[in-house]
Amino acid sequence: MSTLSTWNLSTRHLLPVIVFSQFAGTSVWFAGNAIISDIHASGNFANITSVVQFGFIAGTLVFSLLSIADRFEAKKVFFISSSIAASANLLLLWTANDFTLLLILRFITGFFLAGIYPVGMKIAADCFPEKLGNALGFLVGALVLGTAFPHILKSQLHSFPWQDVIVFTSCLAFIGGLLILLFIPKHQTKEIFHPDRSAAFSIFRLPEFRSAAFGYFGHMWELYALWAFVPVIIRIFNEHQHAVLDVPFWSFLIIGAGSLGCVAGGMISQKTGSRKVAFYSLLISGACCLCACFSIVLPAFIFLSFMLIWGATVASDSPQFSTMVAKSAPLENKGTALTIVTSIGFSITILSIQLLRWAVDSWKEYGLLILVIGPVAGLMAMKKNPIAEKS
Repeated sequence: MSTLSTWNLSTRHLLPVIVFSQFAGTSVWFAGNAIISDIHASGNFANITSVVQFGFIAGTLVFSLLSIADRFEAKKVFFISSSIAASANLLLLWTANDFTLLLILRFITGFFLAGIYPVGMKIAADCFPEKLGNALGFLVGALVLGTAFPHILKSQLHSFPWQDVIVFTSCLAFIGGLLILLFIPKHQTKEIFHPDRSAAFSIFRLPEFRSAAFGYFGHMWELYALWAFVPVIIRIFNEHQHAVLDVPFWSFLIIGAGSLGCVAGGMISQKTGSRKVAFYSLLISGACCLCACFSIVLPAFIFLSFMLIWGATVASDSPQFSTMVAKSAPLENKGTALTIVTSIGFSITILSIQLLRWAVDSWKEYGLLILVIGPVAGLMAMKKNPIAEKS
């Protein structure tokens, strides 16, 4: 028996390891947003968010065109990517005062997040093929919590110095990668992988895959733009109501509510199917987009309840779209399919984040109405090409 085999866990114990590692790896994603006001008074958080997204898009494009997630052992890709992303994040301790270097390091972090998020989904798909919707519900929930985590570190509840936020998230990311390397068994395939450089685009010829992918694209138009602007929405509310809501604390709770939405949606999908969960989540979050501009005149309790519902439903469809993408893609190109769809989805977030920044600067809370474009487009794609559920 090899040394590594002594670390292997039973299948029922694998999911907590994957979930924690996904949370840990993605904690570096929005770390720059949480600390930007501490290190650059004039730093534009929309640009910080966008450069990470650009890095992630570039990474997923390279990973998908080279079929890295299908060609190489997924757990090694995850570990190496986590280690590099953690290192780039940690280097901010010495280079954060140079805004150009900060942007470069955030780009590198985003690039290697491509080896964490979609590769983590592939690992889950390999380990839990029969209950993928439920597994991805927990997995994407971990990503959502990891995204929200830096905000709680900067809230009044735990107001850590920005250096501590960077060290803590970097260590988490490395530990997450190490756990995947040590505990996830090597996935055995019956066939030798033959790289198909056209697979990243030819799979869009499949109607079910295309429907799932375009539904996901509509979801992504809304998701990261909302996450990036949750602090702004709370500040607008504070200005209108002369309130003193703790912006980082409530940002954490609102974004973090998506993790509960993902888990609940994953459980519900086991009875109703992934398509229904994705469709109704997108419908509810789309309705929230329409109502958001009016929510700031409501009492704080109702406003925060509305934002928590929006935070939960804006993310709850994400793992179900990924489940449909994975199940509708050819087995030998599953990792590539997840990666290219993720790449295109995150490309869309660049446009929506920048357009939302312009809209909010111009029209304040009424600019939030442009978010509804995504849910409407996604729902139309799902209606046009209904997705057949597969066991």
